[in-house]
Amino acid sequence: MGVIAIDAGTTGVRAIAFDERGRAKASEYREFPQHFPRPGWVEHDPLEIWDAVEETVGAVAARTGTPSAIGITDQRETTVVWDRRTGRPLGPAIVWQDRRTAARCNELRAAGALPLVRRRTGLVLDPYFSATKLEWLFREGGVDAGPDVAFGTVDSWLIWQLTGGAVHATDPGNAARTLLFDITTLQWSEELCDLFGVPLGCLPEVRPSSGAFGVVAAGPLAGVPVTGVAGDQQAALFGQACLEPGMTKNTYGTGSFVLMNVGATCPEPVEGLLTTVGWTLADGSTAYAFEGAIFVTGAAIQWLRDGLGVIGAAAEIGPLAASVADAGGVMFVPAFTGLGSPWWDPYARGTIVGLTRGSGRAQLARAVVEAIAFLTRDVVDAMAAASGRPVTALRVDGGGSVMDLLLQLVADQTGVRVDRPRTQETTALGAAYLAGLSAGVWASPAEIADQWELDRSFDPAGDRGPADTAHGEWLRAVTRARGWATAD
Repeated sequence: MGVIAIDAGTTGVRAIAFDERGRAKASEYREFPQHFPRPGWVEHDPLEIWDAVEETVGAVAARTGTPSAIGITDQRETTVVWDRRTGRPLGPAIVWQDRRTAARCNELRAAGALPLVRRRTGLVLDPYFSATKLEWLFREGGVDAGPDVAFGTVDSWLIWQLTGGAVHATDPGNAARTLLFDITTLQWSEELCDLFGVPLGCLPEVRPSSGAFGVVAAGPLAGVPVTGVAGDQQAALFGQACLEPGMTKNTYGTGSFVLMNVGATCPEPVEGLLTTVGWTLADGSTAYAFEGAIFVTGAAIQWLRDGLGVIGAAAEIGPLAASVADAGGVMFVPAFTGLGSPWWDPYARGTIVGLTRGSGRAQLARAVVEAIAFLTRDVVDAMAAASGRPVTALRVDGGGSVMDLLLQLVADQTGVRVDRPRTQETTALGAAYLAGLSAGVWASPAEIADQWELDRSFDPAGDRGPADTAHGEWLRAVTRARGWATAD
């Protein structure tokens, strides 16, 4: 039998059954509500996430039968706390996009904490990560940091629910996104826990990404083992078979995340990028990655649909943007929740410049698509500089990767060939591969690499002049967006 992967994303949950060839046999998706109680705040109800998991997994299992194993991939950094005695959430899940702790991050920087954080975690002091969210819940969110509180990112919450409270665990890739995990020793850091006021006892056990995470306690899949866990971007890197140093992928989801496999040795932190754990396999081998995090890409398309009514469905943006040759001078910076790599500015805000009376729906849609390409270029340029090696090909996946216009713009902006695989759901596929490796569905990473199939390549234009000119205008627009909010 194959593997069922649970992809618990930012806006919904997808469950997919994959066969031994890595091909999707059945898929179910459920959205769950997004909650915005204040400007800059983003929350989820953990029980609504769990309900979506139960619905989608149950529906897939009914169609495909009992799998050999279950893999989990999740939105990273999102912070969930619950009561060990009851299993009930102790508050809302604070989503990775949430900006409420920006001022606290400034305080920590002013106090000189950044060098320690960079050295231990490979991250930066930004409200994106889990630790300041967890600290906020303890200090201001009414959560008692006592012995019965359990913390986890969404993967840990789902493992707890699936195993009936028997297992409180995570993998090194998710742990590496909390600001509490030392990526050089692969252990929770007491020093960082002290810095953020987090008791070690509330943290999950860290287990290999491909390994044992307990068995399902109840329901139609009772007794099925959970054997693979990875954050969504690490899972996509694995699912894209970027298993050798230098191989690079970009996932176009709610945000976009460029990851480069940099091998088994943890590199020194570099300006503008994150260093993170990719995965650890059951044999103890670990892969590290450079990461460029772009907070808003697909969410900007969702905003055009739900916030402005410019499009009726996300699939409409490609044809609408392609209906005009350019954006007519319009530049859109989608800094709704600040800017990530390479600026790391939590006070940037969404900005539209260059509007004229000739600007309409098509120009705005085109500006959104072009912005995604510009943001990708900024990260790829930083990554090539940091790694000392050029990015020779960029493997892409996620919802936005179906848009030919976007991928051609990315190729033109980066000057790099863009490769789209036949299987688009590589995040879920990566979770399935990690689970299947442990469960014996696949014998080795080499077997997984052999299953990767190309759908189409997009080659960059030979003349870099137009792309460079457009990118220069983009950088002007970014200066208008930066530092706009004075407080959160």
